[in-house]
Amino acid sequence: MQSHNLKMKKYFVAIVFLMCGLISAQVQFEARVSKTTLALNERLRVDFMMNVDGDNFAQPSFEGFRIIAGPSQQVSQSWVNGRSSFEKAYSYFLLPNQKGTIVIKSAAIEYNGQIYRTAPIKINVTAAQEQPRDPNDSQIAADDNLYLVADVSKDNLYVNEPTTVVYKLYFANIGISNFRELNKPKYNDFWSQNIEIKQLVAEEGIFKGQNYRYIVLKKVVLYPQKSGKLKIEPLSLEIDVQLPSNRRDMFGRMLLTETSKRVSAGSKTINVKPLPEIGKPDNFSGAVGKFDFKVTPSKNNLKNGESLDLIVSVTGKGNLKLFSLPKPEVPNALEMYDPVHSEDISTPLSGMNGKTIDSYTIIPQYKGNYPIKPLQFSYFDLDSRTYKTISSPEIMVNVLEGPTPVDTTRADGNKNKNAIVDHFRPIKLKTELNEINKKDFLGSNLFYVLLFIPFLLLPLLILFKNKREALAGDISGNRIRMNNRLAKKYLSEAKKQIKNKELFYIALEKAMHNFLKAKLNIETSEMSKNNIQELLLSRNASEETVIEFIALTENCEIARYAPSSSVTIQQDFDKAVFIISELEKQIS
Repeated sequence: MQSHNLKMKKYFVAIVFLMCGLISAQVQFEARVSKTTLALNERLRVDFMMNVDGDNFAQPSFEGFRIIAGPSQQVSQSWVNGRSSFEKAYSYFLLPNQKGTIVIKSAAIEYNGQIYRTAPIKINVTAAQEQPRDPNDSQIAADDNLYLVADVSKDNLYVNEPTTVVYKLYFANIGISNFRELNKPKYNDFWSQNIEIKQLVAEEGIFKGQNYRYIVLKKVVLYPQKSGKLKIEPLSLEIDVQLPSNRRDMFGRMLLTETSKRVSAGSKTINVKPLPEIGKPDNFSGAVGKFDFKVTPSKNNLKNGESLDLIVSVTGKGNLKLFSLPKPEVPNALEMYDPVHSEDISTPLSGMNGKTIDSYTIIPQYKGNYPIKPLQFSYFDLDSRTYKTISSPEIMVNVLEGPTPVDTTRADGNKNKNAIVDHFRPIKLKTELNEINKKDFLGSNLFYVLLFIPFLLLPLLILFKNKREALAGDISGNRIRMNNRLAKKYLSEAKKQIKNKELFYIALEKAMHNFLKAKLNIETSEMSKNNIQELLLSRNASEETVIEFIALTENCEIARYAPSSSVTIQQDFDKAVFIISELEKQIS
């Protein structure tokens, strides 16, 4: 009996030791960080620790951080009092990219067919702080010899007066290589245009009274859109730099240390004055600069079925993309269509210059002489600080052929009337005899026929009247029919100008645009590439034909200025005819 109890005690002790061993062999996998709050310019160490030899380690994405070192792997194993301990770690050094709360997500390992993950860790990143400098630290060279500067050409100006911002990176006694934008400048309440810099070139310059080299990184032209103190947010960069160190190689040459440095241009404040109210014309649409204004008809004398193009243009230097052109007023006898807008504007560092154009197609309805009233264009002249107004002359349109209205009132007050004057009646040479006992007309068959004819014709007259009013009121349908005629007209015009490259492509582009207006019932303002593509595809046009149509339309603008042969022009015309024909078949 005692031996039996002794055996039971041994089994119990063995079970206890086995349970302890299982508990001690429990898998532990966790993430540890050097600190949970750090500045934007401080580094963070992250260690992923495990007490087993896990496989297939998967690191987190580290969103909001940049990995500057790692992963490095360390493994340690020891025996203490007959018990073994194992530790394996993956270590990283990170640099935050932004302020705020950033979460380091879970890492994962696989052990004995099981997946183990670390808990996420929240890191609070504050603004960059000035750090104490070590006299032997080469970082001093970067602090004292690397500056990012934003040069503003004018910080006190009027609304829609241009100013420029040029970002320059000054450096001395150090090398620089790559740079990354951390914070892009924001130009709230400005119209902005970046000027492309094709190649970065280092130049010599004076900064803080000393010789520096500098690189122009960015150029921007700004037009303020409202008055007041407007703030430009800073540009911040992280730059890879090569700094001299105190160490030398075996040949006595100084060794360079690779590191990174964050620099900021600082925010800028622009004082923007409102345009003066004194002397501001009623028709002022916001033009600021120096301009010339013209209204030019393509022709003054027209035949029946012909049309003219009325070109309203502004040329000069100023905010050409930021105002609207005046719209002409024409007599009712002239049908005017929505303008086709075009621009030839460049934006150098000094501001916008070039030409903006609205081209109106006008089709006369009747024969006669019709005046187009003078147009006025007003702008604010920056040189004299006053408003100026340019007036165009009156334009007379002479329609030589066509129908003449019964009573057409001209803009000059004259009236043309067609009157039928009957001076003589023919002498009757034949005698007409009437019966003596002729029946009265009242009650006769002819009387009843004539009596009921108006009632029989009344439904037909009402139907005809309604049909005519529907056609007259179908503005959209009339516009579609007119745009179809215009498309054919411009294709015909393009064929006539096939030996004149620029006029050919202008006419071809107008034909394509008017075809779209007719088929899709859209206005010029809606003719963006994406909108055209979406509308054509929704109307069952094939994707290949739509792509060819858009490509040809875009090519018209480029081809006007690019060298091309007569063979290319003929191919473009044939392609336009083919594409329009295909879309006619496909569009439902």
